[in-house]
Amino acid sequence: MINREWHLLSRPVGWPKPEDFALVEAEVPTPGEGQVLVRNAYLSVDPYMRGRMSAAKSYVAPFELGRAMQGGAVGEVVASNAEGFAVGDHVLHFLGWREYAVLRAENAVKVDPAAAPLSAYLGVLGMTGLTAYAGLLRTAAFKEGDAVFVSGAAGAVGSQVGQIARLKGASRVIGSAGSDEKVKLLVEEYGFDAAFNYKNGPVGEQLRAAAPDGVDVYFDNVGGDHLEAAIGSLNQGGRIAVCGMISVYNNTEPAPGPRNLARLIQTRGRIEGFLVGDHYDLQPQFVAEVGPWVASGALKYRETVVEGIEHNLEAFLGVLRGDNTGKMIVKL
Repeated sequence: MINREWHLLSRPVGWPKPEDFALVEAEVPTPGEGQVLVRNAYLSVDPYMRGRMSAAKSYVAPFELGRAMQGGAVGEVVASNAEGFAVGDHVLHFLGWREYAVLRAENAVKVDPAAAPLSAYLGVLGMTGLTAYAGLLRTAAFKEGDAVFVSGAAGAVGSQVGQIARLKGASRVIGSAGSDEKVKLLVEEYGFDAAFNYKNGPVGEQLRAAAPDGVDVYFDNVGGDHLEAAIGSLNQGGRIAVCGMISVYNNTEPAPGPRNLARLIQTRGRIEGFLVGDHYDLQPQFVAEVGPWVASGALKYRETVVEGIEHNLEAFLGVLRGDNTGKMIVKL
């Protein structure tokens, strides 16, 4: 049996190029003692993966050149040499970018395809969902009555942040997105009070129009002019949770910082970055609260599904371009 897997051949400079990668054929591995063989059904591609393509020191090890890359995946156990896992079980794990994966049983988490679609465990009920939940409620210390601004609001994380804020009693939820169609989605389907297309004019001006009374919480997925705009509209005691800064991931020169940081003195504002890996203790609480919202339809989600592992790289590049609405998923 042949296993196709994506390898990183060279570290991209600026925007990743197809020649930096290769889809390689290898033999399907055999599980050893305490391992399972999983046939992946869905693969996740996420903005943070761009950082792992660089050799720069970061919070996670870079991808190794000439080796299969990694990412979230969900699939079916097709061979097991581990107690507690049987053929036919479905598991969530971190060896994506390939069709088959062998992993130790302790690195696999069973999921129930009867409770939710398998792809949901990579998005709304998975790492992206927990990122939204922890970043808003713990890092940004959201409280009822807060006005919340979310950038990248039509993405997998941002769309969930805005909806959780609304369900938790925000006084106003504002989102930015990169197309008029996504703006319409935010307001009409996700229940945002206001949204704007950041391509239609200066972000600061559009934010002030959408939130004339300012914002108490900003959830940052974009950085750059969005962060500067949020600081400019931040109310006294406002909090900013920095989840990502996709606007600078492919820069070859350092991006200029916000020019109005001094305003944090006036507002007593706080900016704090966070990583979802520091908040896995919230997982049971997250599932217990968000699961019923998803099941009832109170919290809605979208997926952009690309079919075929041969299109895995293009799906990833699409995330960097903002092509996706909601979670970008590759279906095998």
